[in-house]
Parts: sequence; C-alpha cells; structure tokens
Amino acid sequence: MTEEVAVVGLGIHPFGRHEGVTGLQMAAVAARRALDDAGIRWEDVDFAAGGSDAGGNADTSVAALGLTGLPFINVKNGCATGGSALTTAHAMLTSGAAEVALVVGFDKHPPGAFNPLPEEWGIGSWYGETGLMLTTQFFAMKIQRYMAEHGISESTLAKVAAKAFENGSRNPNAWRRKPLTEDEVLGSKMVNHPLTQYMFCSPGEGAVALVLARSQRARQMGRKPVRLRSVAFRTRRFGSFEVFSPSIPIASAPSATTEAAAAAFELAGVGPEEIDVAQLQDTESGAEIMHLAETGLCQHGEQERLIQNGETTLAGRLPINTDGGCLANGEPIGASGLRQVHEVVLQLRGEAGERQIPGRCRIGFTQVYGAPGVSACTVLSV
Repeated sequence: MTEEVAVVGLGIHPFGRHEGVTGLQMAAVAARRALDDAGIRWEDVDFAAGGSDAGGNADTSVAALGLTGLPFINVKNGCATGGSALTTAHAMLTSGAAEVALVVGFDKHPPGAFNPLPEEWGIGSWYGETGLMLTTQFFAMKIQRYMAEHGISESTLAKVAAKAFENGSRNPNAWRRKPLTEDEVLGSKMVNHPLTQYMFCSPGEGAVALVLARSQRARQMGRKPVRLRSVAFRTRRFGSFEVFSPSIPIASAPSATTEAAAAAFELAGVGPEEIDVAQLQDTESGAEIMHLAETGLCQHGEQERLIQNGETTLAGRLPINTDGGCLANGEPIGASGLRQVHEVVLQLRGEAGERQIPGRCRIGFTQVYGAPGVSACTVLSV
C-alpha cells in the first residue's frame, strides 16, 4: 500500500502588489509561516521543491532559510508550477526518500498582461504575428464554442466573477477585496467577447508554502493533519483544445484536466459526488465553468443550473473557489496551485474565518491548469 502523506503546515504571503519586496522574500515569509504552523524548524525538513515563473529561482531561498544542505528541486511549468512542485514532493515522500518536505511557490509579475513568446512554447513566430498568442482571445474563442454547445449564458459567466469577488472580500490575503455585482461585471470593459474586464484575473505577486510529512511523522506533530489522498498530473493528448495549440483536429480528445481528475479520484478511492469543497483554475470566468464539468463535478451543460441556483457559493451544495480564486487573488503563477491547496486545507480544518463553509467539511479537491495543456489535481480529506 502506498505510504500516506499529510499536509501539516500552511504559510502564505498576501497576494497583490508589494513594492520593495522581492519574490524570494515573499517565498521566505510563506516558508517560515508554514514551518511555524507545522511546529518544526527548517533543519527538520528533508526535501524541498518550489517554483516561480518570474520571481527567481526557488532554491536560492535557502540563503534566507538556512544552508542545511537539503536537496531542493526548482520547478517551472506555467500556471501548473505549484502543482508540479507538489507532485515532486509527494513522490519523494511516498517513495521513502524523505520524511518531511516543504513546497513553495511564488511570483512577482510586472503590471499588464503576460507576454509569452511563441518560440518558447514550441510554436512558430507566425502564431504570435497573427494574434493567436493573445491568451484573452483564445479563452474567449474557447468559451464561445462551449456556450454555444452547452447552453451557457453570459449571466452565468458574470455570476462566476461576482461570486469570486464576494469570496475575496472575506479573504484577508486576497488582492481584489471589493465585491462586484453581476451587472457591474457585465458592464465592465469588453476585452474579448464575451469576456469583460472583471471576468479575467490579473498577473500579480504572492507566495504560498506547504509542509508535508509521511503519516507516522505527521502523527507525531501537534496539529491534526489533513491527508493528501492523491496527486495526479497529466499533459494534453492530440485532439484536446488547449491554449497555445496551433491547430484543432477534427476528432476531439479528453482534456488534460479530465484525465488528471479521473486519476486523482481513482487513486483517492472517492468519487466527485463526495467532494465538499473545490478549488478550480479560474484564469477567467469561462475556465471555472468548463473545469466544473471536465473534473467530473457536474455534467457538461449542468453548470447553467448550478451557478444560477447559487449551488457553487459558500452556502451552496458545492462551494467553488472559496478564497476568491484567481479572479480575486490574481495569478502569481508559481503560487496559484499551492494557494488552492492552502485554502482547501483551511476549510477542512475549519479555520477559514468569514468564508468558512457551514457544516462539516470532510473532502476537498483542487485542479490547476497550465499552458499548453497540463493539469494537476489533488484530493484531500480529514
């Protein structure tokens, strides 16, 4: 039987804009807070993994945390960087190569949109010259097709964003903390139809760290651990419709998220119907809608009813992105996937404050997606 792994420590540096603070400094703050939460010292950590897209090399944080000689692997994998670092640490723990591991993700992006170069993603320069490298345009094209195929309304797109900002207003670590109504979201500047300004997240700054431990070591710590039941990571197949894909085959294939989620549920021995809280990649409103079905949390087209009936809100049957998601927190790429796990662990502990889900929360799920089609999913439980 695979060795059980638990999350035993959480640490976060608030998301937003932090002038005069480097990405690596934010990473060190989050790491120290996670160690304090776990009740251990940096010297007690056997292995570390971490990543950033624009904030520096994670392993150089040892200069601030301590030169203990531990193995530290840098990870860089787009928006799935945090999920990739978590996958790496989980593998080291289950293999027995380490008893305690720290995972850290951080970033410090400049204001404005991301500016990826097609050549760095295995695509010819023509892809950018024709405007296809513009992610807002791709996301708009993808959700347009999905809305037409499955009967999703613009009102539902706006409700996703309004929910995110409402949840973010209850989160002291979120960047966007002003609630917005559905009408305010719909009435904001059109970016790429049907997605308006407030339906998109923004590149930002922030850091998250987690301390993980094998089951026996976790039981020796003072805090009740949250089990990391599974971690599953998948890349795209030929035929899946993903950002930075230069063609669309006639025959479609399951997305990387669909396959990663199915694997995570199978490994955990639970079904999507058992999930009490979930964090999904919401780079824009349409992504949350599509990922709801791709992960198996609902059927394609069912999102219209679920969201219109408020079932994905804090008081609903299946609360989604309870901390405000990327829409309210922004997206410091390296930190996003770990922020999701951080929030689910808080909910499972009953420590989420004003945004705590009412009633007992036992099983949580996270899904983070990165270009050009990679997805990491986890299942956690108490």
